[in-house]
Amino acid sequence: MTSFQTLDDLGEVRGKRALVRVDLNVPMQDGAVTDDTRFRATLLTVTELAARGAIVLLLAHFGRPKGERRPDMSLSLVTRAYSEVLGRPVRFVGDCIPPGASQAAADMQPGDIAILENTRFHAGEEKNDTELAKAMAALGDFYVNDAFSAAHRAHSSTEAIARILPAYAGRAMEAELLALQKALGEPERPVAAVVGGAKVSTKLEVLRHLVTKVDHLVIGGGMANTFLAARGVSVGKSLCEHDLSETALEILEAADRANCTVHLPYDVMVATEFAANPPSLRTANVHEVAADEMILDIGPAAVEALADALKTCRTLVWNGPLGAFETPPFDRATVQLAQIAAALTQSGSLVSVAGGGDTVAALNAAGVADHFTFVSTAGGAFLEWMEGKELPGVAALMR
Repeated sequence: MTSFQTLDDLGEVRGKRALVRVDLNVPMQDGAVTDDTRFRATLLTVTELAARGAIVLLLAHFGRPKGERRPDMSLSLVTRAYSEVLGRPVRFVGDCIPPGASQAAADMQPGDIAILENTRFHAGEEKNDTELAKAMAALGDFYVNDAFSAAHRAHSSTEAIARILPAYAGRAMEAELLALQKALGEPERPVAAVVGGAKVSTKLEVLRHLVTKVDHLVIGGGMANTFLAARGVSVGKSLCEHDLSETALEILEAADRANCTVHLPYDVMVATEFAANPPSLRTANVHEVAADEMILDIGPAAVEALADALKTCRTLVWNGPLGAFETPPFDRATVQLAQIAAALTQSGSLVSVAGGGDTVAALNAAGVADHFTFVSTAGGAFLEWMEGKELPGVAALMR
């Protein structure tokens, strides 16, 4: 990975205005923030800059207003909640460009923090409009991107502005980039990847890229059914994209050419209905799934085999659950393998990087999110990184 500048490269910042791109796009219900994870991810960067005497101006989007000023998507709605998480006063500024934001920015003192209004209220934001980026840049002396989750978007506040002002990675962005470099950029081998989820069609590019990068590819979730069916295994009434059988076989052939071992389950948890703890639940050999049964998780023998494979690996990348983990007991395999990966990480034998919304939820359910080397809360950006794509917001920081 080409080098990027961090807060350590800033020098003296007292009295200087820092434009900091963060992700404040949090879920809300009845006017209250229901998950403040994204707020907390900003704390290291924001508190450090404020402590060093910078005037901190936060750039962020909220929802999809598509260039319109919508009161229900104003960042004023989250300013108080953010202030409470930060533990210090945060003011709200009603625009993110001059002239609307000029006076408020001019009135701020070293160490002050403000949230600027939703960048997406301006139609040029999602078009990566250079003139809009220049207007934003007029408010600041330097730019910090601390929003990896928005780095796959080439927007004015993530890409164009980084080519106008001196640009730095914030602490969360820095940690993310270093972790991703360890995972797939220059990993210790052997490398394993766990890719789960319902549909192959949503992760085709991920699978195609990973077979050229990793030594072991574990395919779980509904995707595994598509690969099993492609190999002639009857999967009953399981979720399965039969129309992608040829594509699945192409990926398996590419894996063979790249000396990548693909792991598919040979025992599975099946039931005739998709419900919590169904009476029809049983463990079956993958070749013995009845016509009226559906595969809802991988079985205990498969988990044990995967655990043995992980014990030979030095690096793990994980995206997606192995079964229908929201419904017990079909979370069992995901939880068990996550606990094994966490134990290997804690023993120092494995670098483990995981990402994606379902993945984070699964690791939290297993109680091991804090025991992985790094867990990314980014969704689309993490997936595009796994596809091997260049992320515009990251590329703009590179020197």
